[in-house]
Amino acid sequence: MTRILQPEIALEKKLASQIYNALQGDVVRFILKNAQDSGDDDYWRSRMEGHCMKANGKLMSNFYRLCMEVKERLSFDEPVDFYVTGDASINAFSIAAEDEGHPHIVNVNSELFNLMSEDELKFVIGHELGHLMNQDTALRRLIYFVYPPEATQIPITLQYKIHLHDNLAELVADRYGYIACGNLDACVTAFFKMASGLDLQKMRVSIEDLLADNTKRLDYFMRGGGMSHYDHPVNPIRVHAIHLFANARNQEELEKGMDELIQVLLKVGNNPLDEPMSIFVATAGLITANIDGEVSKEEYEHILRTLSASHIFPKQFLEAVAQADVEKLFQDAVNAIIEINPGLKPSLLEYIIGLVLADREIGEKEVNFVYGIGQSLGMNVKEISILFANMVQRNFNPSLDAIS
Repeated sequence: MTRILQPEIALEKKLASQIYNALQGDVVRFILKNAQDSGDDDYWRSRMEGHCMKANGKLMSNFYRLCMEVKERLSFDEPVDFYVTGDASINAFSIAAEDEGHPHIVNVNSELFNLMSEDELKFVIGHELGHLMNQDTALRRLIYFVYPPEATQIPITLQYKIHLHDNLAELVADRYGYIACGNLDACVTAFFKMASGLDLQKMRVSIEDLLADNTKRLDYFMRGGGMSHYDHPVNPIRVHAIHLFANARNQEELEKGMDELIQVLLKVGNNPLDEPMSIFVATAGLITANIDGEVSKEEYEHILRTLSASHIFPKQFLEAVAQADVEKLFQDAVNAIIEINPGLKPSLLEYIIGLVLADREIGEKEVNFVYGIGQSLGMNVKEISILFANMVQRNFNPSLDAIS
């Protein structure tokens, strides 16, 4: 059957573009190119040439032939050097060349040869070439330069977007791996071998047993029972995603199935308070900011900044809430939060006061609103005043317009 579906995932492309633009990718790359080389190429080339076996037509010729077959099947004509490292860990990786025309690197740890069939190895090699074709390494280099690991804290919203992008990029690479080997069962068994380190034939585990078990574990995640915390999606999602890609009759069917899986990847928390608290932040923010008839830039950014702790796309979430019955959503959210944790009442009011202070002006209508909300939460005037006073002392800065 001729494949007509493309391996790209639209959301992954969108996120890659957003991250690149947020980090001023064109400018940073220009500066770096004219400043000095990063040294990545020299580091990796020295490491691979000095400590690994490089495959070619004479050395490890069977493995080299397999790699060339995968390159041809993926129509990838850029130069690639293929290496094998003596390592018992079950892993493979790819490193994109910094300079055009220089060979990329794909490495396979030796343990994979003890576990993998030829088709499974093709899937692994295709997956790594998929990362090169999708230019994932170039984006990762940019992120690491602007935010060096363990040196700089990435803003939370950007962290979430990078995490989601990494997960989706793995699913894209899996699709390239499937195209490379053309054997769906081999893709599935490769996932489980890499996860368990076991020879499934020796363990007498059948593909049917694997798929049945995967369905049960996928159901756990689809019902909200877990999250994908790492830069690789959990195996139940990867297995189901590759099944969708292999069996979907058209792009619409594929995207519909993927949308359900992506909802799991979109989760950034697993607390029953997450949803009502997000709705409260959005609705309370909209109501408070509109009291004086105009939502300031500072107020809008305060709402988005707070939402970014629980949403990968806070702006889209806020816009969706704004189209609904904001007052009703607000009251329902407050009731739900208080039912779960009554002790959060002061925190709810604190958020509203913080929003009042965000534009560095405190209007009479805003003050009356704060006291009204506080009393509706069961707080007395003194409690509200103490909280308000503490917030003013800690966070209020008059605007330059007011003192100039």
